[in-house]
Amino acid sequence: MRPGIHSRENQTLSDHDFDVIVVGGGHAGCEAAFACARMGFETALVTLSEKTIGALSCNPAIGGVGKGQLTREVDALGGVQAYVTDLAGLHYRMLNTSKGEAVRSLRAQVDKDLYSQEMRRLMAKQERLQVVEGSVEDIHLDGNRIGGVRLEDDSVIRSRKVIMTNGTFLRAVMHIGEEVTSGGRVGEGAVAGLTGALGTLGLETGRLKTGTPPRLDRKSIDWSLLTPQVPDQEPDGFCHWTPPPRREWMDCHVTRTDESVHEVIREHLHRSPMYSGQIEGVGPRYCPSIEDKIVRFPERQGHTLHLEREGLNTDSIYVNGISTSLPADAQEQLVARIPGLGSARFLRHGYAVEYDFFPPHQIRRTFECRALDGLYLAGQICGTSGYEEAAAQGFLAGVNAALSLKGEAPLILGREEAYMGVLADDLVRCDPREPYRMFTSRAEFRLQLRHDNADFRLARRGADLGLISQEQAEAVEAESLTVEETVQRLHKTSVETKSLHEILRAPGATWEDVESVRPETSDWSLSDSLKDRVRIAVRYEHYIERQQDEVERMRRQEQWLIPDDFDYEAISGLRSEAREKLQRLRPDSIGSAQRIAGVSPADISCLLVVLRTGPKQGAID
Repeated sequence: MRPGIHSRENQTLSDHDFDVIVVGGGHAGCEAAFACARMGFETALVTLSEKTIGALSCNPAIGGVGKGQLTREVDALGGVQAYVTDLAGLHYRMLNTSKGEAVRSLRAQVDKDLYSQEMRRLMAKQERLQVVEGSVEDIHLDGNRIGGVRLEDDSVIRSRKVIMTNGTFLRAVMHIGEEVTSGGRVGEGAVAGLTGALGTLGLETGRLKTGTPPRLDRKSIDWSLLTPQVPDQEPDGFCHWTPPPRREWMDCHVTRTDESVHEVIREHLHRSPMYSGQIEGVGPRYCPSIEDKIVRFPERQGHTLHLEREGLNTDSIYVNGISTSLPADAQEQLVARIPGLGSARFLRHGYAVEYDFFPPHQIRRTFECRALDGLYLAGQICGTSGYEEAAAQGFLAGVNAALSLKGEAPLILGREEAYMGVLADDLVRCDPREPYRMFTSRAEFRLQLRHDNADFRLARRGADLGLISQEQAEAVEAESLTVEETVQRLHKTSVETKSLHEILRAPGATWEDVESVRPETSDWSLSDSLKDRVRIAVRYEHYIERQQDEVERMRRQEQWLIPDDFDYEAISGLRSEAREKLQRLRPDSIGSAQRIAGVSPADISCLLVVLRTGPKQGAID
């Protein structure tokens, strides 16, 4: 089928319409749809409105600590988020530059409208991908198999796979003080029936909450009272394959709350739906509302706020740091006391969104549901937060749906291979009570899962999937080989009693230090980028070598598979807590089982004794 946009009024569909249906046009849905279509399958993306495809519902930025690594990894495998980010980028900053490369992450402020426009443009020209406007209200079954989806008008679109990426729209309600309205985003409705429909398949549901800050009119802000935050002037961008367009980068600005602001919040706290009992869902711990900050950190004298422009052609300013669901009048009072915002005009008040999700222990690491083969869940519907986490999940769900249709082995990334592997493993063995967010601290092998080497780690995988070209993968492999050979050359080249490797490994050393003692190294034909990659490789070489025993042990543990229908109740030696956790989370390997909180080494030993009596699936120390 040719690409295009189709409304339900003018659409006629055959008995077998698509190979894959993706429900939802957010970051997870876009990645899933592109992956399936580019891997050769007729794909439909069903969304409430074509105009909101790729919308950045909250902050106008992609990346950040831990999150930036996810975006880079999706790009290295052949996804689209990084490419679109660079097309819409306004302000780039590499975070944590005072720390080691293992925890550095890129963050880009983007033009929200341009981001969505570019995503829609890519989608409109993608072969085998169609956009269908409509609201999915039920899953259509073909016997006991997935058969497609049923829309609100009772029409059916048939497919062999369905990927649900509904974001925050399932039975969603928005809160501004005592005011409650239906919808998952301002100006958009909620999806009412799908939660119950999935529940009839045996899926359990939960309730979570997220929020967003006010948007202010740029012309009403006293910028002279704010501190400019200057972007990196020569950013590399997120995409490995194309450089970002060169433009005049935009400053952000910083201000802070103070005790007078906090007084207003405390005065109106009883009117906040979070504290009045109006909201039942739990919000993100690591991105709290301003009300939460004041309650949880009463000793803090102020909280930093970042003012970010939402686009080149809008006066809307996103006030990063004061997500709130306080009543409109209280929001206006507290904003008026913030330095620089005394006369600020509101374009939109902050609000909270409460929505249904499906705890992710109900999916496999492929993101396919255990309850129904062919049904996949990805994004905030799995209890996560963030555009980057959603994109990573959508990409993996789309790829694995396509691989399943081809009859090929799934793409399972290990924790030692990618942050995407950490994300997938964390989700299937957790029972979230709050939205999951990625951090570098979640990755035990973060020394080798750096922002700078995502292409070295994953480009070959992307080429094997057919999502990047063989030429791209070969170019990456050539660069990787050059770095390895240069590191060995540094080991073998000495100045007096010191090797160049030792010189470059010293704290703060740069390639210029190497050239100063051995000028001929300037003729080694290395680009500035490769010189920096060599420096990083030298710095972490010893630490990574020390980790290899642990990495190999983890790989062996992951090879010892646990059947999906394994009967934990039959193992008499398991403690009650371990039996309950294992029965509920159903890990797919010994490695995953032993990472579950509440499962002890003794429990793992009991499990191994039973597994060894059956067919051996792998080896373990």
